[in-house]
Formats: sequence, C-alpha cells, structure tokens
Amino acid sequence: MMKNSMRQAVMAALLAVATILPFPAGASEAGFPLDRFPTAKLNDQAALQNGARLFVNYCLNCHSAAVMRYNRLTDIGLTEEQIRANLMLAGEKVGEQMKVAMAPADAKEWFGATPPDLSLIARARASGGGSGADWLYTYLRSYYRDASRPTGWNNALFPNVGMPHVFWELQGERGVTIEEMMALKDATTGKVTGTVRVSTSYDRNGVSSEKTEQVTGHGGEHGRTIKFGAAQGGMLDAASYDAAVGDLVAYLTYMADPSANTRTRVGVWVLLFLAIFAAAAWNLNRVYWRDVH
Repeated sequence: MMKNSMRQAVMAALLAVATILPFPAGASEAGFPLDRFPTAKLNDQAALQNGARLFVNYCLNCHSAAVMRYNRLTDIGLTEEQIRANLMLAGEKVGEQMKVAMAPADAKEWFGATPPDLSLIARARASGGGSGADWLYTYLRSYYRDASRPTGWNNALFPNVGMPHVFWELQGERGVTIEEMMALKDATTGKVTGTVRVSTSYDRNGVSSEKTEQVTGHGGEHGRTIKFGAAQGGMLDAASYDAAVGDLVAYLTYMADPSANTRTRVGVWVLLFLAIFAAAAWNLNRVYWRDVH
C-alpha cells in the first residue's frame, strides 16, 4: 500500500510539472543558451542547507514537494532539532511530507493555474539543451521588469511566465534590451532584400520602448540577443545572488533524487570490488587450466 501511494505521488508530481509548466521546447535553440549550473554545490552540505532554507522560505508558500519528507534533510547534515526549529514553519511533524497549506482552488484563482509540485522539477526540466539544474539556474536568473504583465515581471528564458519573481528583493529590479534581427522580403518574389533590427527595451520599472532600424551588410539571418541591465536595489550583489540561486538549485536537484550521492559512493566501491574479483577469477582460471592440455 505504501509503495502504491509513493508511486502515485511521483506520477502526480510529474504530471503537474508537465501540464502546468509546459516545456519551452527549443529554449536554447531560440537564442537563449542555458547557463551551466555549478555542480560542485551538489556535494557541498552548506550550500544544500542554505538551498533548503531558501526553498522553505520562498518556494514552499505556493509550491509543495509531496515526494520529500522533512526528516530526509538529515541526509544533508541537519539534525531533527534544527529541522523543527528552522525549517518547519507550520508546526508539522518531522516525518511529514513538505506540503503547502494553500488550497489548490485559491492558487488557481490567484495565479491562473495551480503551482506545480517541485519534488521532481530538476529531473523534469532536463532536455537536449542541458540538465534540469542548468534550466532552473538560468530561469531563476533571467527575470526582468515588464509592466505589461499581470505580475509586473517577465522571464527571458520562459516568456510570459505566470510565476512572479519571488527573489526580487534579493536580486533587485533590472531592465533588459531584446534585439531581434528580421529579414525583409519582397512581397512579390519572396526574395530577401535586407534586414531590420527591432530593439525592445524595458527599464527597471518595466516600461518598454521599441526602435526599428534597417541594417546594412547583413545576410538576412534571423537572430535574437538579450542584454540584461544591472540590477538595482537588491539585498545581494550579482555574485551573491548567483551563489544563492545555485544553492537553491542544488537543493532542488538533491530533492529530485536524494539517494544520488549514496548510489555514486557505493557504485565506486562496487566497481572496485568487481575489478578485484575479475582479476582474481582470471588468475584462478589461468592456474586451474595451466596443466590441462
């Protein structure tokens, strides 16, 4: 019964991620390559613990993690007392799942869709363009102000995203300039006659302005360039914000597969044992058949 319940929880989490946050197919192909997540953080207990703190304080208000239990955080060096004192804000039992108190109906009314469970988000976001950790690391660092959006924010990796920038107080506000190169074609022949550059700029208040100009000496290829402005007014500088996002993504990656480090560590010893056993078996076979003709 317990195995069936866990299987249903996993399937529900995957379904929620797949249906509510549709994959931005070809995100890296659209001219926005994924930044590489600093994988060293996956083996850094301090980073994982800070990531767990960020998740509880900033994510767990709307997103649940139903496949994860609080007491699994002992795997990253926390005691049950530390978990109760610092990470359990609603008085749950330490063995309970990391669920959100917000009702799904309220979430759908406020955000237009129920925020997905994040238990497996780091696995669900993996694609040919990079790992799920790469996608999350890029996504959380790609917000900019856009006054035309209901939340006042937009995302360069995930355009028109419904999720607001929950870390804006840490990062600050910033604008962006999006340049698109578009081919001009003759309406009759369809032949490329030139290229125009369309530049759309958003200031730190989210107010946009657009400029179109013809470009000479360009072959008519389509392209998109995104240049972020410097963030202002945040509690963290750019390097510290990137480090904090890296910690959170490390925790999300750990949460998607808590036993990954254990499997890797045990796997090394298994391979070493198999290598020694193979050498001993080969030598025994050689000795056994040495005098047999």
